[in-house]
Amino acid sequence: MAELVLSDVHAHYGQSHILHGASMTVNTGSIVTLLGRNGMGKSTLLRSIMGLTPASAGTIVYNDIEIQGMKPYDIYSLGIGYVPQGRRMFKHLTVLENLRMGLRNKNQKHPAVFDKIFSMFPILYERSKQKAGTLSGGEQQMLAIARALAGEVGLLLLDEPTEGIQPSVVDEILMLLERVNSDDGLTILLVEQNMELALSVASIYFVMEKGAVVESGSAADINRDDVIQKYLVV
Repeated sequence: MAELVLSDVHAHYGQSHILHGASMTVNTGSIVTLLGRNGMGKSTLLRSIMGLTPASAGTIVYNDIEIQGMKPYDIYSLGIGYVPQGRRMFKHLTVLENLRMGLRNKNQKHPAVFDKIFSMFPILYERSKQKAGTLSGGEQQMLAIARALAGEVGLLLLDEPTEGIQPSVVDEILMLLERVNSDDGLTILLVEQNMELALSVASIYFVMEKGAVVESGSAADINRDDVIQKYLVV
């Protein structure tokens, strides 16, 4: 069953035309990766799904609801979480305060979802009273993911979650993504420059070139050399 469907989506930054008719389908419960060189529109596509860079044409449908044109907080309230590139922590707030920012119902005093989050990310429990700006890069990325999961979302959008993080933490993050996918059925759309890492967790891949989706298929059947030569070599 399709959870997210983009059809002929266009988007602009001012006069710059970034997305040129991007179309893709993300099925419920899948991990999907979006590949492509820098500047091909991958981050813009995620931002358009979230309403941060509104689509100028085309349709974006989430669980049979057309969401293009909706405000980002309304899209989030439908169950779409977003972890942007660069993590975007509230650095002067504590870990716990950052997590509370991710709640859809911020009036909850003792959210049950925090117990689950702290079981997945024990380091965040240890650092719960610490300012987010004092965390390491890997810990901040864990917090960014945990903050999105605090909203008990059904679809998680991740933009370059392994960028600038040491390999051991990367492995931990990928294992956690696989866990929430398998245990909770969380659907994940992952933008990742490292193709091998992305394909190690994804079941489906899409490739973007010049603002459009130009190739897709099963991650198990991808011709890596062909994709690299066609779309990933600078």
